[in-house]
Amino acid sequence: MKTALLISTYNWVEALELVLESVLQQTQLPDEILIADDGSKTETKECIAAFSKKINRPVKHFWQEDNGFRKSKILNKAIAGSIADYIIQVDGDCILHRHFVSDHLAHKQQNTYLYGSRVNIKEGFVNQVLTKKIIQFNYFSKQIKNKTRTLHIPFFSNLYKAHEGISKKFRGCNVSYWRADFIAINGYNEDFEGWGKEDSDLAVRLGNLGVKAKRLRYAGIVFHIWHHIKSKENVAKNTAMEEDAANQKMVKCEHGVSQYL
Repeated sequence: MKTALLISTYNWVEALELVLESVLQQTQLPDEILIADDGSKTETKECIAAFSKKINRPVKHFWQEDNGFRKSKILNKAIAGSIADYIIQVDGDCILHRHFVSDHLAHKQQNTYLYGSRVNIKEGFVNQVLTKKIIQFNYFSKQIKNKTRTLHIPFFSNLYKAHEGISKKFRGCNVSYWRADFIAINGYNEDFEGWGKEDSDLAVRLGNLGVKAKRLRYAGIVFHIWHHIKSKENVAKNTAMEEDAANQKMVKCEHGVSQYL
């Protein structure tokens, strides 16, 4: 079985550098690293090129022209270009706990996707974290809140069982799924443009396919670097599309990954 770590990014190279450094510290590496780049400038390309020289795994950089928030499209392109059977997905502002990849792989199940915990780095400490390149945190770290989410207790993780429906705890910045299930629902719906809801729409349609969800708690941890939220001008439209997918029991979207396969 082949695995891929998928990282989405857009024009925040200082954060991406820390995320990639945390990849190097993983106790278990994926078979390939996919970078889904929604139109970043040259600095990001240079950062990824430097990283690729430090790791003995293929690093695939997928880039598209900066034409607004088109995360769904670039994620589809990246997964279409992957050889992996199993995809572990994070955002380029989420530093990985050193057992992040191994936790997701240890808890994977057929006909199930995983959604993990997110620890938030406080706004007032972002400059310190970026400047000092801090990538390790624990319960006592002053830079974070949601401190109980830092606890890595794999035994407790086993108490969480797969369930139907999308959880309010679901976050697209920390999720893993089978590539075959992703392709079966035609991946991300590219009708979602602008910030918001493309990830929960994916989870809704996976559920409509019959794929269960499982919370990855006390494992699979990421540390989210605080930032201003991007424009929410499309949120109402995107929310309506997500609700339609749920109400109509939609499985496949029309404009998805199939156009790149």
